[in-house]
Amino acid sequence: MSFLENAYSMVKDNAVDGTPTVQELKTQLEKGTDESKIETMKRILTIMLNGDPMPQLLMHIIRFVMPSKSKPLKKLLYFYYEICPKLDAQGKLKQEFILVCNGIRNDLQHPNEYIRGNTLRFLCKLREAELLEPLLSSARGCLEHRHVYVRKNAVFAIASIHQHSPSLIPDAADLISGFLEGESDPTCKRNGFAALTSIDHDKALLYLSTVFDGIPNADELLQLAELEFIRKDAVVNTQNKARYLRLIFDLLEASASTVIYEAASSLTALTNNPVAVKAAASKFIELAIKEADNNVKLIVLDRVDQLRQKNPGVLDDLTMEVLRVLSSTDIDVRKKGLEIALEMVSSKNVEEVVLLLKKELSKTVDQEYEKNNEYRQLLIHSIHQCAIKFSEVAANVVGLLMDFIADFNNNSAVDVINFVKEVVEKFPQLRPAIIARLVETLSEVRAGKIYRGILWIIGEYSLEEKDIRDAWKRIRASLGEIPIVASEQRLLDNVDGDAEEKEKEQVNGSRAAATGSRKVLADGTYATETALTSQSTAAARLEAVKASSKPPLRQLILDGDYYLATVLASTLTKLVMRHAEISSEEARTNALRAEAMLIMISVIRVGQSQFVKAPIDEDSVDRIMSCVRSLAEFTAHKELETVYLEDTRKAFRAMVQVEEKKRAAKEAHQKAKTATQVDDVCLIRQLSKKNATDGADSFDADLDRATGGDNSAGEDLSGKLSRVVQLTGFSDPVYAEAYVKVHQFDIVLDVLLVNQTTETLQNLTVEFATLGDLKVVEKPTSQNLGPHDFHNVQCTIKVSSTDTGVIFGNVVYEGAHSTDTHVVILNDLHVDIMDYIQPATCTETQFRTMWTEFEWENKVNINSKAKSLREFLDLLMASTNMNCLTPEASLKGDCQFLSANLYARSVFGEDALANLSIEKEGEDGPITGFLRIRSRSQGLALSLGSLKALNKIGSAA
Repeated sequence: MSFLENAYSMVKDNAVDGTPTVQELKTQLEKGTDESKIETMKRILTIMLNGDPMPQLLMHIIRFVMPSKSKPLKKLLYFYYEICPKLDAQGKLKQEFILVCNGIRNDLQHPNEYIRGNTLRFLCKLREAELLEPLLSSARGCLEHRHVYVRKNAVFAIASIHQHSPSLIPDAADLISGFLEGESDPTCKRNGFAALTSIDHDKALLYLSTVFDGIPNADELLQLAELEFIRKDAVVNTQNKARYLRLIFDLLEASASTVIYEAASSLTALTNNPVAVKAAASKFIELAIKEADNNVKLIVLDRVDQLRQKNPGVLDDLTMEVLRVLSSTDIDVRKKGLEIALEMVSSKNVEEVVLLLKKELSKTVDQEYEKNNEYRQLLIHSIHQCAIKFSEVAANVVGLLMDFIADFNNNSAVDVINFVKEVVEKFPQLRPAIIARLVETLSEVRAGKIYRGILWIIGEYSLEEKDIRDAWKRIRASLGEIPIVASEQRLLDNVDGDAEEKEKEQVNGSRAAATGSRKVLADGTYATETALTSQSTAAARLEAVKASSKPPLRQLILDGDYYLATVLASTLTKLVMRHAEISSEEARTNALRAEAMLIMISVIRVGQSQFVKAPIDEDSVDRIMSCVRSLAEFTAHKELETVYLEDTRKAFRAMVQVEEKKRAAKEAHQKAKTATQVDDVCLIRQLSKKNATDGADSFDADLDRATGGDNSAGEDLSGKLSRVVQLTGFSDPVYAEAYVKVHQFDIVLDVLLVNQTTETLQNLTVEFATLGDLKVVEKPTSQNLGPHDFHNVQCTIKVSSTDTGVIFGNVVYEGAHSTDTHVVILNDLHVDIMDYIQPATCTETQFRTMWTEFEWENKVNINSKAKSLREFLDLLMASTNMNCLTPEASLKGDCQFLSANLYARSVFGEDALANLSIEKEGEDGPITGFLRIRSRSQGLALSLGSLKALNKIGSAA
């Protein structure tokens, strides 16, 4: 048997610098003090764990370390006993271990309780029956020791010996049962019951029945052990299920949070009864509110979400309880609570939910929280979802949000405007009230994005003559005096007139001195002092005019927001056309038309003047002029009215319908997960043992999945073969190949080594190193490999981010002489970050915010021979695991150009954004363009842009 099979503890894992010889170690053990022996033992343990068993030291350690009374040295001695080879070449126990056995027996009878307890813990790790047999009587005697530390370790030692060598101690179950009956310490009783459970289920059940009524008043540790046993026993003895359920209901009222959590988990594992599910969920929610640790809150909320998914509709009454977690200051906890609550909202409780969300939204305005803006956006999104699902609360919700629209920051207010757009489209009965409220807020709003949204809504949904007149008055008031250039010039002239007298006095007073005084300007020319003064004075007056108080819309246009100016022109055009359509007052319509044209031309003129911060761009001028031409010609060309009054609303209606379809598809997908099909088999509990405790063994199943049991068994052969990577050549002395298995946060390399020579390769070791955010946490140990023999070793590598990583290494072994060292270089392994990137979704506002914030960008040139633009997009999404955020309606139709936004998240919480802009040159021409990738970290942006997958679909970076 290899010595590594009995290695359980690890002291160090780092390499030793300047490894001492065996003789040096012997000398240090023989002549050193206890302190120096401690350091020497640590070095010996490290060398052994790195692959050298060092059997020559066994006798020296027995002679010079075992007799020591130092407790730290004694602990290291037992670590050494764990990993040292105990059997000789014939598979028999080494003679030296007779002395070791004698020393262990002396320690089991030692008057110091720490040494006894530590020795008993060591017995749990022994597997050799010959070594255990002489120690049995001493171990049994420790069950009656006066000290708790000895007794609690003794009972585990007895159970361990019985599990691996039942013939040595056949009466272990009776012995532990007697121990439990006479034991009073709660920790010892817990250990005793856990030990009895592991070796004799029936005896444990018999003991449990004797103390059943006292379990609710037992110690916390004992309650946890008994709950674990109950979950397992419910699978075997279904007749006890009702009794167990009553006990678990009692344990839900325990004082310890861990007991409450385990009791609630056990309750939902034993039954799907709605009363039990609701009781368990209530306790989970209570823990989420009471516990201070945010990680605990998230774990418990996950359990609530799982119960909600498995039992649709049962937990709806607990929606308000779930929302109590909003009192937490952590944004992740709040986000999780809102997600769960939104899935549980129904027509019965939606008004209460919205009322609570209103109060929380008001707090974000009055108070400052951690990540206040993000929390506010979460609340707005949640209120939005409630209003869209339940129209009866839409009116109150819209009113509330518009009350705060002037106080919100840009991102939150834009979310509100988008929400108002959707409500106005979906609920026609609310339009008049909403339009009136929006018109009133025109004088308060100071943000251009919000103003644009309000103007668009007014232009589209002002359908009555009164609404048009009210909107027109408010827009004119917010715009100020027209023409803008003339009024601004008049203001400048007034400033000049006020300062004229003072200037004259200053000029006359300094004329004599200024005549001969010259200054050199920046361009090298000369100017008199008076000329410089007049230039600076004129610039100061112009700045004073720009800084003077102005109406909000006028101020935004003068600040250079010409996109808002084009929206204003479009809105005025729509209002004039709709007034002409619904009103018989032709003179009034012509007056509005003339005034609208004056406003548009005035905006263009002021954009070209000195009063704006930046000159107007050509696109904005073209857009405004097209509105002017449309106003002049729409009576003769009715199709212009169709474009302005119908087509834009149709396009928006299509967008709303797409969003509705997405929401409906998501809900249908969630329902399909928990739906019961009509042809499903009906399972009767009384006739089926397997279903009697459906889910009771979920703990063991979770444990199997966590350790890779299910995954390794369930993966098909073809899937494994696709992950096998050849590390060396077929002609190398050592052939190596690795099966790469990717878990969530680590990579396991299962390496097959084949000796292709006719000689034994001694101390063969596989050494790995990494580049990037990878770390080797478990190194393979050295082995002796016989002729044409093969061996498997494993190496675990920790992954900390989705960066491009490289794993490289070599195989090292010794030849016929210990001084001969041979090295075989391994091929590099490149980590595929696609295993860590998953498709995700986010709102357009979130995408734009992240796009602005992220500073790392990787621009990839596209040159592909794909048949169509849409085919290339689909291939790109499949290759990069990214989700397309651009609506399907925007991608329909045949066009020579395509632009789309893509989004994904890594398992580490990193965001990856991408914008694809491509075009196709002719029917058979190549697809060219760019893929821009942005992320918070440089590694992710570069890794996504340098994927092999991009080459597979015919793109070149």
